[in-house]
Amino acid sequence: MIKQEYTRYEVARIIGARALQISMDAPLLINLSEKELEEINYDPIKIADKEFEAGALPITVHRPIPKKREVKLPIVKEDKIDDAKIIAKEKEVESEITEKAEEMGFAQEDDIEDFGGDGSEEED
Repeated sequence: MIKQEYTRYEVARIIGARALQISMDAPLLINLSEKELEEINYDPIKIADKEFEAGALPITVHRPIPKKREVKLPIVKEDKIDDAKIIAKEKEVESEITEKAEEMGFAQEDDIEDFGGDGSEEED
């Protein structure tokens, strides 16, 4: 009775859950003769598979379906900043950090190297 389409993962989960129940002495939902049980070696997975094929399992599958809704994202406006302003701000922040390092005793004036905006460093 596999009228409803199940994914292989759902089928595996259903049969596995039912096989666990059967292995813990749950009553069988279909009538199987002793001969049939001996043929399948009393295997709970095979019994659960037969019950699934017969459509006797009272197990349902709930699939979450995402809500379809449109969300309009706000337009991000980019502010154009001049490179000279960025370099000036970086130098300002760097000088503040250097001053605070001197105040805390982390750096001496002769330890501080001058990092100019041209990308060159002083080498010893």
